[in-house]
Amino acid sequence: MLESVGWRKMFSQGSKVAVLESKLDMYEDLSREMLSKLESAVEKISEGNNRIAQILTKHDERIEQSMKTDALIIKMIEEVKMESDKDHKILHERIDRIQEELKSISKFRWQAGAIVAALVLVIGAGSRIAPIFLTSNAAPTTIEKTK
Repeated sequence: MLESVGWRKMFSQGSKVAVLESKLDMYEDLSREMLSKLESAVEKISEGNNRIAQILTKHDERIEQSMKTDALIIKMIEEVKMESDKDHKILHERIDRIQEELKSISKFRWQAGAIVAALVLVIGAGSRIAPIFLTSNAAPTTIEKTK
């Protein structure tokens, strides 16, 4: 009977071990499945991170290119502004010179007009005064008839 009790204990301990082993196998299967899912999730997250990193890299490149373009545009605007200022100064100098020339021409015209007016007055007055000085006081001559 001892032997039958021993077998029972053994059998019942063996069945417990078998149950524990089957449960352990189930947990191992579940763990493998979960580990596989976790690895898959980590892989997908890693792929997502890589894509985001690529997008950020491209975005940074675009921002950098945009900054370079903006700097170039600002430089070109400054150059155009400087050229425009130079052209403005040159035009202003030309206009000043032309105004000075116009003033001198206008002054000359007024002077010439004044000289002509003075000559006209002198000639006009001279034509009235000249006969007095240029003609002699001659005695009137009479012609007599001879018989």
